[in-house]
Amino acid sequence: MRLRPSLDWLLVFVPVTAALEWLAPDAHGWIFASACLAILPLAGWLGHATEHLAAHTGEGIGGLLNATFGNAAELIIAIAALQRGLHDVVKASLTGSIIGNILLVAGAAMLVGGLRRPTQAFQALAARAQATLLILSAIALVVPAVFHHVARASREVENDLSLEISLVLLAVYAAHLVFSLVTHRSFFSGLPSSSEAEAPETHAPWSRGRSIAVLAAATALIAWMSEILVGSVEQAAHAWGMSQVFVGVIVVAVIGNAAEHSSAILMAWKNRMDLSLSIAVGSSIQVALFVAPLLVLLSYGVGPGPMDLVFTPAEVLAVVVTAVIAAQIASDGESNWMEGAMLLAVYLMLGMAFYFLPDAAPGAGGH
Repeated sequence: MRLRPSLDWLLVFVPVTAALEWLAPDAHGWIFASACLAILPLAGWLGHATEHLAAHTGEGIGGLLNATFGNAAELIIAIAALQRGLHDVVKASLTGSIIGNILLVAGAAMLVGGLRRPTQAFQALAARAQATLLILSAIALVVPAVFHHVARASREVENDLSLEISLVLLAVYAAHLVFSLVTHRSFFSGLPSSSEAEAPETHAPWSRGRSIAVLAAATALIAWMSEILVGSVEQAAHAWGMSQVFVGVIVVAVIGNAAEHSSAILMAWKNRMDLSLSIAVGSSIQVALFVAPLLVLLSYGVGPGPMDLVFTPAEVLAVVVTAVIAAQIASDGESNWMEGAMLLAVYLMLGMAFYFLPDAAPGAGGH
């Protein structure tokens, strides 16, 4: 079942964006806005096709699939930014994805689901395991930032440290896959946590071939729109009076995670909180443990130079706060609308802070 109202009408912005890029290449603000609107329905279709692939799996694997393909848009946008050497925008979008999936997506899901029921239950063991991984992710951001400010080492040393930490994160992510899909699969099996959970839709799922075809088409179009979006981000940010950090943390991250927004909220509305949180929290984990280190590795072959993991103090603080909140929310295995409202409030406050945060001086690397 598609979310109502449908966002499919926004697909008209795919040809509109292409036309603007061809006919008015200097209208960067309009091009950026049109590309953002074009990516929204494409990300939604990507997530919709993923739901059909996940129809024959358990909640844990279904959440993994949703998180994987939901982050495809984010990864494509980041690679396009890497090619142009926009490392600050890439790191800001990674920060925005991590905090957005927990505070915005999970918060909205808890709020929407809580409007129908006093409380919603989920498997606390799985949630706590994922929250612990988020804390590990926060540590992985704290270490390079502290090293940068304490050691005052050269850029080459910081790049080497970031590369080594990236390899550790990828190893941890591989271990997490084995833990969640093999040795401790029962933790993530998503057995009904409430007798009130709504039954899945009775509509027959798409065939694997159709699902893969839709995924391929959506991915290709997202890659095209992302290239145009990234090409106009600097000028659009300047025209709108916004910093590149704010555009990356809030605007680009929200656009790139549109699939998670719709899927997680819909699952919470159906009282399937295990799957909802698996999508939201799992996506943050995947960004921190897989997408971020993968981009560091890719930066050695894509773009003008390697990207490090030295995030700004504001970005590190935002991720640490988000990880602590996630651990607190996961502790009791229950959620309600008030918890969702509080998560959204924290996201709003962080968004305000990033809006007023100025861009770093040229050559400072944002740190």
